Amino acid sequence: MKSVNIHEAKTRLSQLIARAQQGEGFIIAKAGKPMVRVTPIDSPEPGHQKRLGFLAGQFRVPDDFDRMAEHEIASMFGA
Repeated sequence: MKSVNIHEAKTRLSQLIARAQQGEGFIIAKAGKPMVRVTPIDSPEPGHQKRLGFLAGQFRVPDDFDRMAEHEIASMFGA
């Protein structure tokens, strides 16, 4: 996420807002210290974004997953 200082944000506010509307958020910093994050209004709230595991229980991994196609793979390497 891009960081801009307050002066640059004031100068280019319209451009920054247009980019945020396209999904590209940014951080406004004061003296190099991040102060606020600007994101599109329809972006997911922090902490509410989908994470790994959101399909838990919807499919099953076979017990032999680690050994699937091992003979074909071994033959490709000349074993």
